[in-house]
Amino acid sequence: MTYDDLSPLIDAHIHLDTYPEDQQLTILKDLQNSGLETVISVSMNLESSHRNLELARRYHELVQPAFGFHPEQPAPSIDEIQALFSFMEDHVNDMIAVGEVGLPYYSRIEALAAGEAWDNRPYEDLLEQFIMFAKQHHKPIVLHAVYEDADIACDLLEKHGVTSAHFHWFKGSPETTSRMANAGYFISFTPDILYEPEIRALAQKYPITQVMTETDGPWPFEGPFEGRVTHPRMTADVAAAWADIQGIDLRKARQMLYDNARRFYGLSTH
Repeated sequence: MTYDDLSPLIDAHIHLDTYPEDQQLTILKDLQNSGLETVISVSMNLESSHRNLELARRYHELVQPAFGFHPEQPAPSIDEIQALFSFMEDHVNDMIAVGEVGLPYYSRIEALAAGEAWDNRPYEDLLEQFIMFAKQHHKPIVLHAVYEDADIACDLLEKHGVTSAHFHWFKGSPETTSRMANAGYFISFTPDILYEPEIRALAQKYPITQVMTETDGPWPFEGPFEGRVTHPRMTADVAAAWADIQGIDLRKARQMLYDNARRFYGLSTH
C-alpha cells in the first residue's frame, strides 16, 4: 500500500518554528512526499508567532499558523500580553487557531514539589482572555491542559460558550475525559500511542469523530522513535496504531483522522 492509495494526514500540532532552520527546510521539502497535506504550527509567544506567520507566508498551505502563549514558561507581563493580542488582532485572518495556550501543570507540580510558592491565577486569567478572543473571532483554540487543569479549562470554555477546542496530547481522569467527549472537544495522539498504555487506553474509548494525529515536534519520542528527529511523517505511525486499537481498516482510519482534522480546523479538502 502506497501513499497514493491512502488519505493524506494532517499534523494537528507541531512547533515547526522551533526546529533549526535546516530541519525546517528538510521537513517542508519532505512533507508532501510523506503523505502529509499540512501542519498546524502552534506558537510559544509573540516572537514565535512572528516566525510561524513568516513560515505560513513562505509555504502557503503547507503551514497553517496558530498564535498564542505556551503556559509552561514564566507568565508574561501586561505589556507582553497586550503586544501579543495586538499582533493577533492584526493577523486574525492569517491565523487558523488560537494556540498553544493553557495552564502550566508541569511547572506548577515542579514548583510545589520544590516547596516554592505558586500562583495559578495569572495563567487562568490569561487563558480566559485567549478563550474570549477565540469566541469573538470564531477561531478554534488549541489547549495545553492535562489532568485537573483540564477541568479548569473546561469551566472557562463552558463559561464563554466555546465548543471548538482541541486538547493536544491530553491525559486525564475518566470523568474529565467523559466531560470533554460529551462537550464535543477534540484530542490528538502523538507517536507515544505506540508504547504508552495510558494513551492507548484513551485512544480506545475517545469518540472516533473527535480525534486527530499530531507530533508536538520537535519533542522527542521513545520506543521505535528513540534517537530520531520528530517529523510529521510519524503521524502515519500514529494513524496505524490508532487503526489497530480501534480495529479499523487503515485506509478508513486515515480518511477519518484526516476528515476530523480538516473539519476541526476548517480546512478545505484537496
